[in-house]
Amino acid sequence: MTLLFISFLAGVLTVLAPCTLPLLPIIVGRSAGSHNKYRPLIIAGSLAVAIVVFTLLLKASTAFIDIPQSTWAFVSGTIIILFGLMYLFPTGWEKLSVKLKFNSGSSKLLQKSSQKEGLLGDILVGLSLGPVFSSCSPTYFLILATVLPQSYATGVVYLIAYALGLSLMLLLIGYIGQKLVQKLKGAADPKSWFKRGLGILFILVGLGIMTGVDKKIEAYVLDTGFLDITKIEQRLLTEPMEQEMQEEDSDMKKTEKYPQYKEIVNPSGFVNSEPFELADLVGEKVILLDIMTYSCINCQRTFPYVNAWHDKYKDAGLAVVGIHTPEFAFEKKIENVEDAAERFGLKFPLVLDNDYSTWSAYGNRYWPRKYLIDINGNIVYDHIGEGAYEETEAKIQELLEERNEVLGQTQAFSTAIERPDDAEDVDFGSRRSPETYFGLLRNQNLGLAVSQDEDIVTFERPAENAILPNQLYLVGEWRVTGEYAEAVSDDAAILYNYKAKKVFLVMGSDDDTIHTLLRDGQPLTEDFGIHMNPASTVNVQKNMLHRLIEQDKIESHLLELLVEPGLRAFAFTFG
Repeated sequence: MTLLFISFLAGVLTVLAPCTLPLLPIIVGRSAGSHNKYRPLIIAGSLAVAIVVFTLLLKASTAFIDIPQSTWAFVSGTIIILFGLMYLFPTGWEKLSVKLKFNSGSSKLLQKSSQKEGLLGDILVGLSLGPVFSSCSPTYFLILATVLPQSYATGVVYLIAYALGLSLMLLLIGYIGQKLVQKLKGAADPKSWFKRGLGILFILVGLGIMTGVDKKIEAYVLDTGFLDITKIEQRLLTEPMEQEMQEEDSDMKKTEKYPQYKEIVNPSGFVNSEPFELADLVGEKVILLDIMTYSCINCQRTFPYVNAWHDKYKDAGLAVVGIHTPEFAFEKKIENVEDAAERFGLKFPLVLDNDYSTWSAYGNRYWPRKYLIDINGNIVYDHIGEGAYEETEAKIQELLEERNEVLGQTQAFSTAIERPDDAEDVDFGSRRSPETYFGLLRNQNLGLAVSQDEDIVTFERPAENAILPNQLYLVGEWRVTGEYAEAVSDDAAILYNYKAKKVFLVMGSDDDTIHTLLRDGQPLTEDFGIHMNPASTVNVQKNMLHRLIEQDKIESHLLELLVEPGLRAFAFTFG
């Protein structure tokens, strides 16, 4: 229910995002174009419908695989420019009709159609902006990444809530603009300075959308930190759910103040232990329940802390239980989880949650997420994501002391809170490139597809000055599935203009393949990730997260990975 509200609020906030601000004049200008009080409603409603339908089509059918985001931007920009030309040259259609010598019957038909142009034009403007507005919100991408794959019905509800919040704000803006413009003398005249000014504005915005200039302006605005409305959404999405678990009455009994634990549901297997239930531990142990998956970099960076807590407190009454909920299909295989547990030194029990049953029982949406369950089975602590390690360990110690009191024991443990030697430094405050998926279920921005032959898509290489920041580009022949993209041709490559200290890529291959990494067109001579070779190559076989670049400061670079056929690429993440 919380995410439903956040989805609606995210739609409202999207109106203030840097990527949508240049488009607001289109809504205002078109709404103010006449005295029709229903015009803002038609435009906002059409845009909301476009967002929902556009998203579901992309996620439900691979028929749109060869239509990259740049194509939608071109279509949207073209429509906006055409309306701009109509405002700028109101008599142009009439002159064109005379020049082309339309017969009288056709002229009557065209004249009749032009009288309906208001309604059809309003719908067309709303529909054309849908794909542009649909990529401006972290919540929107959360719905695509975690909700839709688990529950199509729930995902659609959240998607509609997002579109409703956005359209209501646009409706309000449209009506305000309409009222203000109606007070301007002569504004309704097709040849007025107002209409011609709108025409010029429409043309500039349309050109910006078509050429990607709007995205460059957005990146600049975000880098300055001005109007970064997405931070509000991210704060809402990552806020621990402790407020949901606590009542306002501070005098309530603990069992009434906190919810009870949820039992493990439908496990697909166990690693590092025989099958068990949480009920076997409640009343005897304090439980740290860690929802994670092994190819997630955010999860991996918490492993040193979880390992240290397991080693330090296991004899004092702490039971660490990992709920391994896979992000990708290859993570469902128990042998892969066993291999990952060995690589990362995970000694505590891991429960395979392949069908998201336990994940759903806890109402979770994030990797990683940690719950602390006291000796009575109450969920008394909840933390989403990385960080808060000292706070978490202090809470563990508090619950262990409480356990000793309940059981009448005096098991001693060290209260010193120390950072593990193998813990990784993470700069949480700096803006960097977002996580980017290769599969159709989570990424509609596969750059510049030009043709499709059965299930193989050919991508042409974009001009270097046309490569936008934080946009995934494929080159050569690829087979793109819902979860990953698989290289087919010998000239296949991956391009990404990133901003970060570190670059990670989840990828794999059936055979041992070797791939070459270039940064700004040159092989790496420094800043090698641990999976890179000195020759600026990376060997790939296992499906796993590969560390490609690790440096000391955040910089922007063009990454190019020249890949061999058979490589499967799942997702970029950045640190």
